[in-house]
Amino acid sequence: MDELQTILTSYRNKKQKDATTIEEQHLEKATSSDIPDVFFDHILVKYKLTRVDIIVLMYLYRQVWCKPNLHRRYGLTPVLSYKVMTENFEVSVEEIHGSVHRLESYGFIEIIRSGQYFVRRFFIEALDKKFGQTYDDF
Repeated sequence: MDELQTILTSYRNKKQKDATTIEEQHLEKATSSDIPDVFFDHILVKYKLTRVDIIVLMYLYRQVWCKPNLHRRYGLTPVLSYKVMTENFEVSVEEIHGSVHRLESYGFIEIIRSGQYFVRRFFIEALDKKFGQTYDDF
């Protein structure tokens, strides 16, 4: 009798099986982004970044260096809407603005014009030079 109960508890009817198969088809495969080790070994140690600073920096970094970008050679990316960032990160627009200004004061990014950012490949100018990253004039 115990064997029958274990068989019945492990049994799924056909409708449940089809539903899980459909759910599995909608799952996305995990992706990854390349972040230089200098970020973990130097930047996180030397600079006191907040959680929002790190999120914004990684967002901009991914936009420039990890995703297809027409301006990758120049280290430029447009950010069309802070609203998307605030919804994705669950932070306020004020926190995003404050973080952008802190990151700019550290030299990690530069605001070219409203909504367009220059993001360094190795985060600071000295490390860009050390690793041979140059940018054309923009």
